[in-house]
Amino acid sequence: MNPPQRSPVSVCIIAGNEAHRITPTLQSVADWASEIIVIINDDVTDGTDKIVESFGGKVFRESWKGFGPQKNFAVAQAAQDWILNLDADEEISPALRAEIQRAVRDPGLHAAFSFPRLTQFCGRWIRHGDWYPDYQTRLWRRGQVRWSDAPVHESPQVNGTVGRLRSNLQHYSMESVEHQLQKTIRYANDFAANCQACGRKVRFLDLCLRPPWRFVRSYVFKLGFLDGWRGFSIAWLTAFYTFLRYFKAFEAQNRQASPSK
Repeated sequence: MNPPQRSPVSVCIIAGNEAHRITPTLQSVADWASEIIVIINDDVTDGTDKIVESFGGKVFRESWKGFGPQKNFAVAQAAQDWILNLDADEEISPALRAEIQRAVRDPGLHAAFSFPRLTQFCGRWIRHGDWYPDYQTRLWRRGQVRWSDAPVHESPQVNGTVGRLRSNLQHYSMESVEHQLQKTIRYANDFAANCQACGRKVRFLDLCLRPPWRFVRSYVFKLGFLDGWRGFSIAWLTAFYTFLRYFKAFEAQNRQASPSK
């Protein structure tokens, strides 16, 4: 009996210490993708590399250079005609797998494809607010996408049109409230550093207006209230993150402007 034919897809993942959660991600692609490439930070010590290798994946150690550059390095190692970018807390659902396989067989004129990302929060899938549908461009023809060099919230720069798939990418982002707060602080620090590098000025008005607007947008205009107390919590977390990142940037630029004592 011949083994099932694999799709010409290189799955590219960047990872830190992810041994506690990367297995389901790998399981969701291992039996149909032609190649798995995982770039791990050079300080990873929890056995993530061994888990990847047990699925036949290729592991490369690389010092951390930021999300965009790290992802570009991963793509540079790929050999297949199509690239599928995943995070270590994401899984390809069976329905999305079928759509991806159809898309790479018959892509038309599209250079890339996006699909909705569905996030689980406190035991429930979130289907409204700022967290859904959260379309992600994660599948593209090799050579047609380059990630921006932003240290956080990097974006794919696509050379061509982007098609849209309907099935969900499953996202298991929040391990705990503590984990979420740690991510929020890290992203806020990266945002502040990026503002300084780009010369972007943050005003006091940003601190006053942006956080409440994000809450109202998430909870009211994007129907976050339909997700119950979880939608309310997410709207507040989003508003808090917005305040924290602008406050960090505001603090940094005022510290820089103040004369040293």
